[in-house]
Amino acid sequence: MHHHHGYLWVGPRERFDQEALRRPPHPEPPPPGSKPELIQRYREVAAEFPTSDLPPLETAYWLIKPRSLVRDTWDEGKEAAGWIGERLTEFAPRFASERDRDTTRLARLVSAAAERLHSGTDVSYGFYLERPSYLSLAVVTCSPNRSMPELPCPVA
Repeated sequence: MHHHHGYLWVGPRERFDQEALRRPPHPEPPPPGSKPELIQRYREVAAEFPTSDLPPLETAYWLIKPRSLVRDTWDEGKEAAGWIGERLTEFAPRFASERDRDTTRLARLVSAAAERLHSGTDVSYGFYLERPSYLSLAVVTCSPNRSMPELPCPVA
C-alpha cells in the first residue's frame, strides 16, 4: 500500500542554487591518482548529500534524507494534496511573482497534485519568495517509489 511523505524547505536562494549539494554523489568514487580536489569534493558530496536538508534535484531522493525532515505522512494522495494547498496558502503572500499568487492557479496546482499522488507519482513545486528566498514543497510516494523503487521508506 502506498503512502506519501511531505517535505518543505525554505531558505536563501544562494543556498538552493548550490546544485552540487542537491545531487547524489556518483556511484563510483574518483579513480586512484585523481586530483586531490576532485577526491575531496567527492567525499564532501558523499557525506553531505544524504544529511543535507537541501531539496534534491530528483524528488525521490528525499527518501534517503533524515527522517526528521518528513513534515507529515498520509495514506491518501488527496490528504497530501490538501497539505500542499495549506502551504501554498500560507506562503502565497510572500511569492515574488504576482502570477504565482493567483488563487485559481494555486487551486489548479493542488488539483494536479492530488491526481498525480493518486497515481503514485511524486509532486514537487518550487517558488521564489521575496528577500530572495526559495520555497520547495514536495510529496514523495513511498513503498515503493515509482521512479526509484530501490529507495527505502524513511519512516519504516
